[in-house]
Amino acid sequence: MTTDEKVYQQILKAIVEHKLQPGVRLPEDKLSEAFGVSRTGIRKVLQRLALERFVVIQPNKGAHVNHPSQQEAEDVLSSRILLEPLLIADILSHWDEEKSCHFRSIVSQEKKAEQQNDLAMSIQLTAQFHFELARQSGNAVLANFIEQLCYRSSLIIAAYGSRSSVSCDCGDHSELLNLLDNSQQEQAIHWMTHHLERIKSSLDLKAGQEPSINFQQLFANME
Repeated sequence: MTTDEKVYQQILKAIVEHKLQPGVRLPEDKLSEAFGVSRTGIRKVLQRLALERFVVIQPNKGAHVNHPSQQEAEDVLSSRILLEPLLIADILSHWDEEKSCHFRSIVSQEKKAEQQNDLAMSIQLTAQFHFELARQSGNAVLANFIEQLCYRSSLIIAAYGSRSSVSCDCGDHSELLNLLDNSQQEQAIHWMTHHLERIKSSLDLKAGQEPSINFQQLFANME
């Protein structure tokens, strides 16, 4: 893995896990010091994140973590509600016991994170469950698009959601796995639609305050 890729992955992880909250400024000089790389390298990473809508770069103001608007939040979740249920039939055509066991392992990790009140890990795992499930459809184009929507949803949940947004309040993923194991296609489509609608309705679309970030401490402690 190149240095640029490592920096990209760590900043993305911090954003998705709510360690860098929406609206936080991303000063090139402080990030350069934290990672021990040039400001040019940091600028390249920030530009990549900006293309993916995780970061916003403004002339003469620098970069900050994207704070999705209410409309963007609604559009991203509405897109997922439209697309993810459409993949259920193709997912079922590739479904087997090995895949079921893999996803039940993710669900087990989700429940552990919920029990430990680890919201950051819960956000990460629910995104992982959905985009890995989309990959099982065999449609790489849609799966890649849904993966980006899931990452953007993670940012939206970090900005506007709560523990209920990633908890069993919005539906236990093991319920969906039971339906897939039993080839209950229509029920699985209904479950997925209702699940995503509940996540969308759990959002509290209000702006938050910007915290102070110690970048050296944050990235020194990241894996």
